[in-house]
Amino acid sequence: MAVSKKWVCSSLALLLVLLVAAMVIAGKDKIPEFRNVEAEKLQSSKKSSMAAARYGEVEELNEHAVADPEAVAAEVESIINMSIGNVTERRKLGFFSCGTGNPVDDCWRCDPNWEQNRKRLADCGIGFGRNAIGGRDGSLYVVTDPGDDDPVNPKPGTLRYAVIQDEPLWIVFKRDMVITLKQELIMNSFKTIDGRGANVHIANGACITIQFITNVIIHGLHIHDCKPTGNAMVRSSPSHFGWRTMADGDGISIFGSSHIWIDHNSLTNCADGLVDAVMGSTAITISNNHLTHHNEVMLLGHSDSYSRDKQMQVTIAYNHFGEGLIQRMPRCRHGYFHVVNNDYTHWEMYAIGGSANPTINSQGNRYAAPTNPFAKEVTKRVDTAAGEWKGWNWRSEGDLMLNGAYFTTSGAGASASYARASSLAAKSSSLVGAMTSNAGALGCRKGSQC
Repeated sequence: MAVSKKWVCSSLALLLVLLVAAMVIAGKDKIPEFRNVEAEKLQSSKKSSMAAARYGEVEELNEHAVADPEAVAAEVESIINMSIGNVTERRKLGFFSCGTGNPVDDCWRCDPNWEQNRKRLADCGIGFGRNAIGGRDGSLYVVTDPGDDDPVNPKPGTLRYAVIQDEPLWIVFKRDMVITLKQELIMNSFKTIDGRGANVHIANGACITIQFITNVIIHGLHIHDCKPTGNAMVRSSPSHFGWRTMADGDGISIFGSSHIWIDHNSLTNCADGLVDAVMGSTAITISNNHLTHHNEVMLLGHSDSYSRDKQMQVTIAYNHFGEGLIQRMPRCRHGYFHVVNNDYTHWEMYAIGGSANPTINSQGNRYAAPTNPFAKEVTKRVDTAAGEWKGWNWRSEGDLMLNGAYFTTSGAGASASYARASSLAAKSSSLVGAMTSNAGALGCRKGSQC
């Protein structure tokens, strides 16, 4: 009898092993589907945490966006099979599009009804600009007319008419359009420009000015070929217009403003900077943008002598610094700068520069140096003697250096100043390819997941 029981148990165990093996073989092709389900569960859990994130708990939320970053990193890297030789190739990761570990994208992009829930984007902010609500509490405004015939008396239906209004507005676009601005687009506070669902270009003329205002979100635009304009009258609100001197031709110029979020835009080839922030601007996040074909990419800080910029705090996260870039990614003065989980695939002179003792906290980025043997250094101290910059707090933590790239650190190491230059939890640098694969303006279409 004992032998019989033993035989039965052995038979059952063998049968169970065979069943499990059969299920694994049969389900091989469904592994991506399983990952989608897991990503949706992760997204669902994050929805309930969103209210907490709006009240300064973003660091904790971001830290748990991926339960086990190292395990996901290994899986992603095995799928991408990325090496130094093909690091510049951008990948679409298919079923990972809702679970990349990018906290902005994972917050809203899984929703197939994003078009009906546009304002949810305002609850997905990260970094120092995370409290920028834009036009969340206002009406939806639809731009129907790409024209810009009169910068003093703009027509209803145009982008200029929308951005100068006093009340909060969430601005969207009826169709694809190219907007060529005659003069700077001078925005008013509490505005969101949301290009999702249309192919919107601001190009071949003046571009965007954010001056002495607060709470602005700019998302989903193509901004390129911006030119100097000015010496003209321009309206900035329903009740005020005034004389504007010559503008530099920045893609986005942030001047004396706060609570600004620049996300998922494609910027290229402007007369001056692609994104510049000066004159006491602060509480800014520049995230998920794709920047290409430009010399002086990003200036943060007005001048070495302008002390009000000592309070500047800027987060630069999940951007792809891509083809044809030369320098200033960013170039910083004074202030505190968190450079986190960006993909640097191109520079010709240097990636990150500064003067006037800025604090730079570089975490979890991927730096791929150019072939030029004299341009391998990520960092540049601009017009400053080594005896002075040796005390500046510049650190590299968890960065991935490729093709001979190196980061020259300085300062006291674990300094209290890094607390002021920390705005969200960095992910593993091995995740950067997945998190930045969709940087730039997204091709969202109504009725489907973006």
